[in-house]
Amino acid sequence: MERVDGVVLVLPSFTRKWRVPHDVAHAVTERELRIGTGVFGCIAAGVQFENMAVAEGKPKRTAKADSDRILKAVGRSLNVAEVMAGALHHFVEHREAISTAAVRAAWGSMVEAAFPWSDREVVDAFKVLQALDGEWSAGSEPLRFDWPEKLRADRPQYSKVPLAVR
Repeated sequence: MERVDGVVLVLPSFTRKWRVPHDVAHAVTERELRIGTGVFGCIAAGVQFENMAVAEGKPKRTAKADSDRILKAVGRSLNVAEVMAGALHHFVEHREAISTAAVRAAWGSMVEAAFPWSDREVVDAFKVLQALDGEWSAGSEPLRFDWPEKLRADRPQYSKVPLAVR
């Protein structure tokens, strides 16, 4: 992943466990549903998870402390992002029609608040993941996936500036 600060990070993926890489499901779900406190929003904000490595660039000297602060601030939100990504991933991975009721139930297993997305938004996110599944399966080139720069754990608003998943 190439962040806007010039740091390029490697996030190992266990892509052969599933036909569709789970990290792709995370990226799509979090971007399309505007979950700035998920895995990729945290990475865009400066988090470096323990299993990640720096491939290019130089992180700030405060990178570890910044990462810890962001992770503490997001708390259970990472778990919610995991559940939502897992729900969409299931339907694409198994080539099943999306069940918005099942996605709502997944949300409800983690959060007591009202479901924040419309069925249309969930279906649209599912369709984007389906399309990227096709692109991933058909190509040998790295998958380019732009991330909105402002969709970050510390600033969860939406605008387009790339974080690339390659």
